[in-house]
Amino acid sequence: MSESRSHKAGKGSAARTEVPIPGSRRLDALRGTSSIEVERSGQGRKIDQALSRLATQVNKSKILRVPQNDMPLAAERVQKSGMKVTITNLSKTKRIKP
Repeated sequence: MSESRSHKAGKGSAARTEVPIPGSRRLDALRGTSSIEVERSGQGRKIDQALSRLATQVNKSKILRVPQNDMPLAAERVQKSGMKVTITNLSKTKRIKP
């Protein structure tokens, strides 16, 4: 299934996209010292999977991009996981650092 326009826009102009990570998985984007994961579904299970993909990146700032309506759910999941992740909306205008 191809990516939607908003998913591609969420990645931005990253240097590397669809980066292979352990476990036959792919991280959405690497940009300088940041790793970026875009999750548009709004399902808690999918957000947890995105967080596990971000957890593979050490010494990088982690950014999870979700639709603005799903930001509270994502913040809840991040706090439950205990990770340091910045949550932003897809247009990058609002952010939460739990």
